[in-house]
Order: sequence, then C-alpha cells, then structure tokens
Amino acid sequence: MELWKKNAAELASMIAKREVSSREVVDAHLARIDDVNPRLNAVVRRLDADARAAADRADAAVKAGERLGPLHGVPFTVKENIDLAGTPTTNSVPALAEAVSPSDAPVVERMRGAGAIPIGRTNLPDMGLRIHTDSALHGLTRNPWHHDRTTGGSSGGEASALASGMSPIGLGNDVGGSLRNPAHCCGVSSIKPTVGVVPWATEIPPTALNLAFQLMVVEGVLARRISDVRVGFDIVRGAHRRDPYSVPADLQGAPTDRKWRVAVLAEPPGGRTDPGIAEVVRATGRTLADAGHHVEEATPPDYEECIDMWGATLNGDLAVVQPLLEAVMGDGGRTFLQYGRELLTSADQATMSAIHMRRFEVAAKWAQWFEQYDVLLCPTWSMAAFEHGADIASLDGAKATFETFRAVLAPNLFGSPAAVVPAGVSDGLPVGVQVASWRFKDLVCLDVAAHLDEAMGVRTPIDPTW
Repeated sequence: MELWKKNAAELASMIAKREVSSREVVDAHLARIDDVNPRLNAVVRRLDADARAAADRADAAVKAGERLGPLHGVPFTVKENIDLAGTPTTNSVPALAEAVSPSDAPVVERMRGAGAIPIGRTNLPDMGLRIHTDSALHGLTRNPWHHDRTTGGSSGGEASALASGMSPIGLGNDVGGSLRNPAHCCGVSSIKPTVGVVPWATEIPPTALNLAFQLMVVEGVLARRISDVRVGFDIVRGAHRRDPYSVPADLQGAPTDRKWRVAVLAEPPGGRTDPGIAEVVRATGRTLADAGHHVEEATPPDYEECIDMWGATLNGDLAVVQPLLEAVMGDGGRTFLQYGRELLTSADQATMSAIHMRRFEVAAKWAQWFEQYDVLLCPTWSMAAFEHGADIASLDGAKATFETFRAVLAPNLFGSPAAVVPAGVSDGLPVGVQVASWRFKDLVCLDVAAHLDEAMGVRTPIDPTW
C-alpha cells in the first residue's frame, strides 16, 4: 500500500521500527500533493524544504536510538489561521497575506514536540466565518467526493487534504462546527473538545478573543480515523502558559464496568433532516444496541432555543467588529456575514445579558440530562454537502445553510465536546455522525466514536472523482 494511504499511528510505528524512513513518508505525501492538490486546492502553502530537513533529523534520531514521540517523523498539516512559526497566519484574506508569526501556536508546538513534521498550510474561508471553504486569498477548495460540492468549513482545506491522502493528520478549530462540518462533508473524523481542554493562542492581532469566542472557540485535530484523532488529541490537550483559561483536565473515558447509555436524535428539531442521513444515525444506534448497550431515542431540553442562543451570542460580538471584518473579507465572505446578521438574533447589551443568564439555566438542564445518557448520537449536518455557493446565492440559501448545520451548535454554546465519525454514505456523499456528551467527557465521545468507526466507518483516502 502507498505510504500516503497509511494512517498517522501506522506511519509512526513503521518509522520507529525502521520499516520505512520519515523522509520516504514525507516525500510520499509531497508527491501526493503534487498529484491531487491542483484539482482540490486544499494545501495553499507547501513546506517542502523544511519538511525534508526535519524528516532527515527524525531519521537520524531513530538511528541514534533516541526516545521517540508518538508521531515521530509523521507529516501533518495546519489550517492557515493557526500560527506556524515563519509562515503567515493569513486567515485567508489578502490583508494578512504577509502576517508572519514568529512562534508556533500551542497546538503546533505540541505536535512538533511529539515528533510530527509540518508539511503544509491549508485553506479556510475568509476569517473562518463561513461553512463553505472559498477564500478571497486562495480561492475555492473542492471536495474529493464530488467537485461541485462543498468541503464544509471552516477547516475545509484540512478535511479535503486528509480525505485525499495529502496529509494523515491535521489541525483546525471550531466556533460553529468548523472541525465537524468538514469532517461530515469529506468523510473524515474530528473532535471539538471541551472549551479549555486544548489551548488557544496567537501572535497575530487580534491576540485577544471576544466574549463569544472565549465561550465557544476551540482548537482541535482532524484525521481519517478516530484512533488517530485520539492520538492527536492526547498530544495537544492540557493547560498551557499562553492560554489563561486552559485547564489541566483529568479526563475519563467511557464506562467499562457497565453498558453505555445512548440517546439517539436522528431528526433534530428546528428543520428538515434528509431521510438518508437520519437512517445512518439510527444505524449507529442499532450498532450499539446490537453490542448490548442501552439505546433509546431522546431529545435534550430546549433544543431549538440553544440554536437561537448560539446565534445571538456570536452575532452580538460579530456586530461590534463587523466594519473591520467587512474591510478585509472578500465578496463571498461579506455576503454570508451579512445574511447571518439578518437571520440570527440581534441583541443590545441588556438582551445579551439576559441571553447569558438563560444560557446558564439551559446548561444546567443539559448537565442533568447527560446524567441519564453517556452520549447523544445525532447528525452533524441534516443534509449532504451542498453545491458551491449555495450558502450565498440568496437569503433563502443562507437560511437553508444555517438549518443544515443546526445540530453542531449546542456543543459550541455550552463549550462541551462532540466527535464526528463518518458512519455511512447517502446519495454518494459521506455522512458524519456526531457523538456528543457533557463537558470534560471528551474521551467518552472518542471511545464511543471509535467503536462506531471500527464497526461502520467510511474509509478514506480517496482519489478525486473527476
């Protein structure tokens, strides 16, 4: 099997055992970028020379018998709104094309510390504020499953690169599904961690987060298999001196002394769900029931209100910086931002204060609800990946888009974890099932998702289908 088809943990094992060199692995992935990136436009900055030099150092360390990290010699990619020393953190807008960071973000620092080697930077929509990856700086990223369908966003470049074999593991972030939306669209895996479990920091202004982002934004890992997501998650998690709200969480996995208690929400309130997607979600429930776990259909409390509160929380803070955003974003990004301003709740200071009080009340209900269930299985998107530009074709198109990704929003609102595993295919496109739980139950999500991945996961990488 070609090396670019191997998963990250497999490659690390092969390198450690000297079955293959890190240089061979890096070269294989750079060659794969040569082959497929011209069709996909997922990798927008290559690091060939630095990656090869790092691979040679990694091979020398193996030969010297040095202690090796869990991803020693394995290449990885980094979304272009995460600092990678010596390269620009562009946020995919021309105004930041030369905004070179002098240091690595904590997640990059930790991946390098585990022996991994950055080989490229990946595309995202302008300022990460769209769930379709089309950038004013770098252009459109295509989905290897279908060239006319979105990769999702905002970590769409990462997902496309992973699904097509250009990278075995990568870094992204999430404030409204941006780790999970692309995983659904491209058939890969990810986890949105509990807020604070994975540290965030940047050298590129603005270096401080507004309130909505402090409450909801997270850094995270994407990979083709949940097992690799788990490896990456264990590397990047934990408190860091540069993030004042990061936590040294002592996380526990899924129960081993009893069967799991699983809630299934195949058709979330608040809009339509494609029947094929609903069936894939129900099939994951049946898979767990067949394994002896306790499975029932259930809906968390005040579900649609959670969606509205997410919108109001984000919209309220974005309104403050909208003039600045509009000054740097391209036409597509500005259009989606404006539609969002029209569709999401607008709130003055008094209303925002009331929303945050209500958020606390509903969070208490969700915490109690998750005393009954270990995880909630639901769609990531209620529809398949949409056609390019459908989200900005009209106000109705934008409304349909917000309806499509409504199921990812409650975990952002509460800062709670949710993993995505590709568990089936509907109409020729992958379906990501979301495995959610309450705060600091990240490993529970990953354990349940790993079971589903082994039983029914969709296998990538694939060649672009055109």
